[in-house]
Amino acid sequence: MIANHFTCRGIINTHLYTHLRKPWRIQDMASSDMAAFREIFSKANNIAIITGAGVSAESGVPTFRGAGGYWRKWNAQDLATPTAFNKNPSRVWEFYHYRREVMLTKNPNPAHLAIAECEDRLSRQGRKVSIISQNIDELHRRAGSKNILEIHGSLFRTRCMSCGHEEANYNSPICAALEGKGAPDPEAHDAQIPVEKLPRCEQRGCHGLLRPAVVWFGEALDADILSGAEGVLDSCDLCLVVGTSSVVYPAAMFAPQVAARGVPVAEFNMENTPATERFKFHFHGPCGTTLPPALARHESEQH
Repeated sequence: MIANHFTCRGIINTHLYTHLRKPWRIQDMASSDMAAFREIFSKANNIAIITGAGVSAESGVPTFRGAGGYWRKWNAQDLATPTAFNKNPSRVWEFYHYRREVMLTKNPNPAHLAIAECEDRLSRQGRKVSIISQNIDELHRRAGSKNILEIHGSLFRTRCMSCGHEEANYNSPICAALEGKGAPDPEAHDAQIPVEKLPRCEQRGCHGLLRPAVVWFGEALDADILSGAEGVLDSCDLCLVVGTSSVVYPAAMFAPQVAARGVPVAEFNMENTPATERFKFHFHGPCGTTLPPALARHESEQH
């Protein structure tokens, strides 16, 4: 599988897409025929749903993409790196503290809820829905989804830089020194919190510096999670790509590789992506509007 060759998170180079186009079958034009999609959906037994930042945007979650890709004066992607954390852990923790605090005020939107309801409903019919999410906001879990692979980790997990211990952490604030910090205003100054005041490991005898348990750009994805995602992609008979820009790899390669083996792929997005031409369907518009009718109970389903 292609994903085997892309185990580290990064932004895909458009030249790579061009290079990969030749051996992959390209659709003449992605269809927006919902009735045709629904017919395929009604017969699918193993559905993979790949989600990205766009599915959470309607919950008011900053996507940190495009024009909105800045926190203060820094490109958010430049803060999501091991180098940035090693150089200035206070600044990076301010950034993630801000994101954690924002997320605690947000709720799942109709797209999250439609996915969760579909998973629950189809599971009672002996059918499977698997979610491969690039998001770190846990909104799928809060919506009620259970079969989730969070390939980029979670905002609400920490990992110790010393002992490696990882655990869930929903504290608000995550430490006293970060209370009231992290404002995104470009004029805001760094808090310059001493490293010993940043979140620390509470394992006996450790007290090491904690970091967010997320996959930063340039870091390898968790091997078990990546293996699980590949298993889902290899076995699915229908794939949905929801709110993803298709430029962050390895996730950007997931749906095209499913399409390459002839499985129908439906893209739900506000705009076309570099991968749209590979897919059977494309439904334009807010995911919270387009996804619920796509995943609603089909007339062929038993009540």
